[in-house]
Amino acid sequence: MPPLPIIETCRKRKRRPSVYSLQRLGEEEFPISRSGSFRDNVRVFLREFAEVEEYNVRGSPVWCTLLNHEAKSSVIPLYVIEEDVVRSSEPYCDHCRCTGWSNHFVSKRKYHFIIPVESEWSMPLEDDVFDLQTHLLHGVIHTNGFGHLICVNGLEGGSRYLCGRETVDLWDRICTSLGARMVTVEDSCKKRSLDLRLLYGVAYGHSWFGRWGYKFCRGSYGVTKNDYENAIELLGSLELDQIEIDFGEHKQCKRIKQVFRYYREMSEGHLKTLKDLLRFILIIKSHAPQKNKLHAAPAPPSLSTDSPHKKLSNRSFMKKSDAVENEKSQGYRSYSTVAANLGSRWPVRRLEYAAGVIVEALKEMKARKQSGMTRQDVRDTARLHIGDTGLLDYVLKSMNNVTVGNVLVQRYVDPLTRILHYTIQELGECSEVVEQKKDPVIEAVPLRVVSESKAGGNVHGDHLLLLYTNVLLNYPSSESVRAAVQVVLDSKHFVKEWPLWDSDDKMFQFVCRINPSLIDLRTEQITELPPGELVTVSLQATVFDLKQAIEETFRDTYCILTNFVVSEIDELKEDEDSDLLFGKLESCSALTVRGYGIDLESDLKFQGGCDTWMVKCVCRARDDDGERMISCDVCEVWQHTRCCGIDDSDTLPPLYVCTSCCDEFADQQKRVLLPKYEFPNPDQMLMIGAADDYFGEDEGCLGMIMFPSDSFASEQYIL
Repeated sequence: MPPLPIIETCRKRKRRPSVYSLQRLGEEEFPISRSGSFRDNVRVFLREFAEVEEYNVRGSPVWCTLLNHEAKSSVIPLYVIEEDVVRSSEPYCDHCRCTGWSNHFVSKRKYHFIIPVESEWSMPLEDDVFDLQTHLLHGVIHTNGFGHLICVNGLEGGSRYLCGRETVDLWDRICTSLGARMVTVEDSCKKRSLDLRLLYGVAYGHSWFGRWGYKFCRGSYGVTKNDYENAIELLGSLELDQIEIDFGEHKQCKRIKQVFRYYREMSEGHLKTLKDLLRFILIIKSHAPQKNKLHAAPAPPSLSTDSPHKKLSNRSFMKKSDAVENEKSQGYRSYSTVAANLGSRWPVRRLEYAAGVIVEALKEMKARKQSGMTRQDVRDTARLHIGDTGLLDYVLKSMNNVTVGNVLVQRYVDPLTRILHYTIQELGECSEVVEQKKDPVIEAVPLRVVSESKAGGNVHGDHLLLLYTNVLLNYPSSESVRAAVQVVLDSKHFVKEWPLWDSDDKMFQFVCRINPSLIDLRTEQITELPPGELVTVSLQATVFDLKQAIEETFRDTYCILTNFVVSEIDELKEDEDSDLLFGKLESCSALTVRGYGIDLESDLKFQGGCDTWMVKCVCRARDDDGERMISCDVCEVWQHTRCCGIDDSDTLPPLYVCTSCCDEFADQQKRVLLPKYEFPNPDQMLMIGAADDYFGEDEGCLGMIMFPSDSFASEQYIL
């Protein structure tokens, strides 16, 4: 049997590593009980299915599991990083806050599951690994089993081995096998400028992630689940005949009718609504005929465990020259294009300016004939011109294989020090190098048959683009359709929930929650109780055993419960500690726990953080939903910039006062300007001049006298 093809990562390990099937991971190869909690299952996974690396990321240990993609004859690394939240520089989870989980207790650990971009498979993970959006897969799960799918990049994201569907399949099996409870995803996927959550929402009634069970979780700008469902129903029920009538005077009317007729004939006239049409096109497009075309593709290297070279680590690292050559072979992009697609809170011109400052620092380095400049040195030099360190860090993360002017900026990791370096080349020099390397590389690589869609597949894509642009985004004279489209586009957060498994007849499972009276809830931000925690005990367990299990679970899971002691369980108040649980409680019951030892003074209490901020926007939003916001400089209440009339591309004003504060200020001014006395009848007032010496020689005033009709000057008011 020939050796298993494998990537360079395995060549210098101490022992032959175990390789698991990518397609079957999480199924029969997992001897992990689904009835167990995530915090226990993930430890079993790391112990049995992963190998610890000899380096760490931000002080956190790293494990690697090798997955064999049989169809592509390749081995893919899956990394797991255990982040200690107490020692982390970013202990709070932004994804929890934007998803609506600000009320969750801060867990002690986060587990990051990462498949990096293929060019980095043979290199150690860098300290900025949590912030990159280029990973083929990045998901994080907290110790309590609540997590987030952060990033997925398939074939269109540059992967040669994994498509997006395979990646999400793998992630779903990992979550299911390890006992995840709830996982969210922010769906911002686009294809040819089409928002897939809108396209798939109208066609199938759910987002692209809906095929794995992800449902509406939370909308931005105050959008509710009912709003989302009504919008999907309205758009999907648009009748094709009515659309033709509404587009009668539109310049695209003829093309739209042709598209309708084309697919109606293909479906034998069964298409009635926009939902039917879009679903039919998507199905036809996915089954479009394909033709074979020869492409040059690198063959994965063979497995080799014997090496005459001295071992530096469990993994082999690329040399600087190899890394640079590998990056050049992938081409490069203009940084202006990269900056325009980052979606940063800084304006594009600000990012471009910072990139220019960094390039000037690298040019000075090159003039001194240095081979490279460390990230810290680049940062320190650029700070002489830009004081915003957050901006510099953000730009440095995105500067790899990009051009600024006529300069190509690249980065690499030193194989000995594992420190990130930046280097530059003039674009003319770089082009010559790539041209010289091109022919030998192609000659040395075997040819492989790759499927490529015919032009017919592009026709379906063009039809989708036509319908998306005109019917969905620019429906004529229909505010209801446009409002429904905006509601769907504002619904980005979706969630999947796994039910509790009660398949083990020898164990009790309970969902235990702290009594609300023990928690200091802040009504401005925390409006719901934290979720309960899964606790497992044997069928022979007593009340005392259950209390101990609850203490152990809470102490191991949450930062503020490190010293928690259970004094009472509300559902077992009348029972003694020595009483058996059997016959008193049913498995999967919810229990409320009382006790002491909660660290209410800790900053690591809720995922929403310890700051006392408040969101109160005109769109009904009362919590951070991840959209761009601005705070009033008077009342310090946060509102969406879009709701305040500030475009996302506009720079925030240096001073902002919300409408409520403006109205209140106007009311105060009105009260100040009102007269001190109210006169019942203006006709009974006489304006006179005061005596010259009334207030002195140099002062005078206007006098006002009010008199009743029957008596002149019976009352006087001098103003």
